[in-house]
Amino acid sequence: MSINRACGFLGHSKQAYFKAFKNKKAKDEKTANAEEFILKHVKTIRKDMPKIGGLKLFYLISPLLKGAALKVGRDRFIDILGRHNLLVIRKKRRYTTTDSSHWRNQFGNLVEGVVPSRPEQVWVGDITYIETEEEGAVYGHFITDAYSKKIMGFEVSVDMEARSTIKALKMALKNRQYQEQLTHHSDRGSQYCSAIYTKLLKKNKIMISMTQDGSPYDNAVAERINGILKDEFLLGGLLKNIGHAKELTAKAVGVYNGMRPHWSNHLLTPEQMHQQDKIEIKTWRAKKED
Repeated sequence: MSINRACGFLGHSKQAYFKAFKNKKAKDEKTANAEEFILKHVKTIRKDMPKIGGLKLFYLISPLLKGAALKVGRDRFIDILGRHNLLVIRKKRRYTTTDSSHWRNQFGNLVEGVVPSRPEQVWVGDITYIETEEEGAVYGHFITDAYSKKIMGFEVSVDMEARSTIKALKMALKNRQYQEQLTHHSDRGSQYCSAIYTKLLKKNKIMISMTQDGSPYDNAVAERINGILKDEFLLGGLLKNIGHAKELTAKAVGVYNGMRPHWSNHLLTPEQMHQQDKIEIKTWRAKKED
């Protein structure tokens, strides 16, 4: 059937048909351009943040889409990621890094129910494993600010001894910006209960707080930051050796602090959040992408 006859049968003019065809072609081209634009910028962002989640990617790329006059909603954005296998699949944990089955329980939980209202009100300390081919499991020691979620200090070592953990604390103290009352919160691992660690905290007039029952929810901020570093920055994969782990950790901390938006910070980066004390942090018990 000719175009003229088909248009007459459907009650449309030939001009209307070609106009609709032209509009559809332009729309398809714009859709393809938007998708190409998105994939290009996702690839760029994931060079520094390899496993950042889809919602944060949408937040980071949305201003670029607007600047390029491309209209893409959140659902369509996530659909594009899914069709190109760019959605993140989270991994399960395997190692235990806390030995709390000892007598050292002289410090109470001072932060239970406390929602930090300023930077350097509460620091949280934790240790997580990093797998390597040459040394097996090595360990990342981290000190994180509970308000801004900024990683204040870190150390990667072949052990979980207090002499390694204290290096992360010394870095955090060096990076400290404010001199108001500060509480250090951790699990009841032997590193945090050790004489040399608690002595340094007391010397700097930092109050000492510890979990009481070993539940991860009692130190949820530290647990969540560990998960972000592993899931989004590839520290959860198999690295070559401790040198590789140190290098990747240092890069991950720099990008995390300075570039990665955080939901609890109203999508400010930890560094941006750390420079002020006026914004109330978002809190939730249910699991959510941070």
